[in-house]
Amino acid sequence: MQDAQNAGRKGHVSLIARVAVAVAAILWVLWGQDWRELAGVLQNLDPWYFALSLVLYTSVQALLGVRWWLLLRAQSIHIPVLAAVRLFFLGLFYNNVMPGAVGGDVLKAWYVTKHTNKRLEGVLSVFVDRCVGLVGLVLMAAFTYFVFVRGEIVPKTETEQVEAPGWLTQHRAALVWASLAVAAVLLAVLVLPAGRARLSGAIQTVRRRGLSLLYRTKDAFVVYCSKPGTLLGTMLLTFVAQSLTIVAIWLIGRDLTVEARLSHYFFIFPVVWVVGAVPVSVAGLGVVEASTVGLFVSLAGTTREKALALALCQRLIWVLASLPGGVIHLLGTHLPREEISVDGRETAN
Repeated sequence: MQDAQNAGRKGHVSLIARVAVAVAAILWVLWGQDWRELAGVLQNLDPWYFALSLVLYTSVQALLGVRWWLLLRAQSIHIPVLAAVRLFFLGLFYNNVMPGAVGGDVLKAWYVTKHTNKRLEGVLSVFVDRCVGLVGLVLMAAFTYFVFVRGEIVPKTETEQVEAPGWLTQHRAALVWASLAVAAVLLAVLVLPAGRARLSGAIQTVRRRGLSLLYRTKDAFVVYCSKPGTLLGTMLLTFVAQSLTIVAIWLIGRDLTVEARLSHYFFIFPVVWVVGAVPVSVAGLGVVEASTVGLFVSLAGTTREKALALALCQRLIWVLASLPGGVIHLLGTHLPREEISVDGRETAN
């Protein structure tokens, strides 16, 4: 009971911290915007371009659901492909529309265990699916940068070059005090008997509970390593899905007359999505938009208003494409309607 209360308390603290980061990032990206210019850019958006991009992005999410289904089958978890796609959209909904202390990946992992007796393998498939996506993004960004984009950083103006050192000088004291505070907390944990006791207890708990889980996880990873064809297929599927997603956003960018080549999109958005995947904000809110604006301005010379308009359109597409996951949850179609056999297959009642 006490452990559950502590876990809940930590979850609330984490959520508050991520909300604070999101608010700070949003304020940063909105600060100094020309609102009339931004409104003018958004008014020029053709609804048909937006609709086409939305349909393309939603279709890509279904394709990524099929990728996860392939990873499930590699672990001999035989659920219908439509069930995997529905669970994937459920995770999207809770990531992009209903972000909270429990992320969409956690819910997706929880509900897939309702479809199989291989619970650890099902949860691990969610983790592997996320890793495959992130590796694909890193590879795409690295390839595009070194082949097409390297050396194209737009130099800062004299005003920007002067402001950056001034900002650091102005906030140097705050940074020093923050560093000292963090160091003091770490020192207290290591020096005080109560801190050492809690740290030792945490280490013993992790060691006691983690050994058996570690062995089972290793066995599950061995299964994936023994099926290179599946990993190669899911990686190729990842590149196709990521490319189609970037093309969907590029279509909106063209309609907004964003001054950037397609190669810029293939570098900037993989980087932005990797940054957004770091759990420091709520659904990457603010962090994704700030990264998009900063990279388009510094790399492609895009105006801040056009870059922000593109980032806002991307966010709206994410939300709209995730709404089917909410419908799936309300209708209960994410739950199995059949019994689970010992080998993890669904059997008719």
